[in-house]
Amino acid sequence: MSFARLRALIIVGVLVVCATIFVVVAILRDKQDDATVAANCQTGDVPADLRMPDDNAGIKLNVFNATSSPGLAGQVANDFRSRQFTVLKEETAPPPVLEAVAEIRYGPKTVGAAWVVSAFLLNDATKKFDISRTDDTIDVVIGTKYLELATFTEQRQSLGQAGVPVLPPGTCDEQA
Repeated sequence: MSFARLRALIIVGVLVVCATIFVVVAILRDKQDDATVAANCQTGDVPADLRMPDDNAGIKLNVFNATSSPGLAGQVANDFRSRQFTVLKEETAPPPVLEAVAEIRYGPKTVGAAWVVSAFLLNDATKKFDISRTDDTIDVVIGTKYLELATFTEQRQSLGQAGVPVLPPGTCDEQA
């Protein structure tokens, strides 16, 4: 073996040892996975779930028709089912008629999920948060200005425009 090859092997060996030491130190000093649960909650705050589900099947909906068009709740419920949502109820809402695209009613357990549902209505629905609501369902009340649900592509674009879910007043992030 020539002196040049021996020198090259020594240099490569030193570089491998240095790289290994660097990687081990970086892994040992990594603190990104140290999580604290609800540390920023003040007295009286209700923990809210801001996580947006990856799978629509985990989102439970009640669909209500607040228009004079018969059968609209069933039609919209079927549209949500075709987008893999779990629809529990489809009913006619009591008067008055809702003069809007829709109204989304939700509680602390479904803040992130309500964001996903709102994106399927192109963020045109009015969101109504009820801090005292304890269930994990979302009510979608369809109004007279409703036309159709968004496609998956339109929903993703609307979700991107809406950004991350915002904490409603009186709540704190249960994951923070």
